Amino acid sequence: MKTLKIFSFCVGTVALALATAAYANRKINAPKTENATPGKGFALVELFTSEGCSSCPPADELLARIQKDSQDKPVYILAYHVDYWNNLGWKDVFSNAMFSKRQKEYSYHLNAQVYTPQVIVNGKTEMVGSDEPALRAAISSALTTDQTAQVSLKAQQNGDKLTVNYELSDNTDNQNLLIAIVQKSAISKVAKGENEGRTLSHAQIVRDLKTIAINQAKKGKTAINIPKEFNQQGWEVVGFIQNKDNGEVLTATKAVLTNEAVAKI
Repeated sequence: MKTLKIFSFCVGTVALALATAAYANRKINAPKTENATPGKGFALVELFTSEGCSSCPPADELLARIQKDSQDKPVYILAYHVDYWNNLGWKDVFSNAMFSKRQKEYSYHLNAQVYTPQVIVNGKTEMVGSDEPALRAAISSALTTDQTAQVSLKAQQNGDKLTVNYELSDNTDNQNLLIAIVQKSAISKVAKGENEGRTLSHAQIVRDLKTIAINQAKKGKTAINIPKEFNQQGWEVVGFIQNKDNGEVLTATKAVLTNEAVAKI
């Protein structure tokens, strides 16, 4: 436990210092962007976090602020709770081995370390999850970059399942459609581990993530099991298209849940 704790702290500290220096350098040397068109892009922000990590609560809080600040923008926040902290004193109830595997895949694509809190924007840029200047800069850049694909979603609850209809446009070669079932908020009282005695607030918790291999048919339907805590006011569905070879996210969208079939986004 001690070894992992030191490693996590060192990685986070060094990465934060490097990210901050890089951000400052970009501010000094970045070209002017008066001709950029705001709002033509999107930002999918993926955080890898854990209730067992003492460095993670500031990142969780930052993403909650960004979520609130970005309500009128195409910014989509996903928080994955990894499971590799679970044997160090506290089991994160939201953790899933699937999310740890996803983080390792990003490590391969981006030639980056695996650590918490780690955040990745549009599958292309990674940084320490609590580095607010670097993260906001990455989101701003993503919002002025053209999307290279389109996806629309319709969803409807049918008992304990969610039926999701999807429609894609543009090139779909070598791509996956991923659909995330997201719990908007939760509070946990941590009794053990590095955050012992703390009450943690979480935002945009991914509870399930389904991957669909895209074929030449650009329309389809899938069914996803709904967690027992599901309610239509406190949850949402986020869908995005990702390149299978390099992990780049090409577009993202959200379906707002209602009592009737969800309207096209």
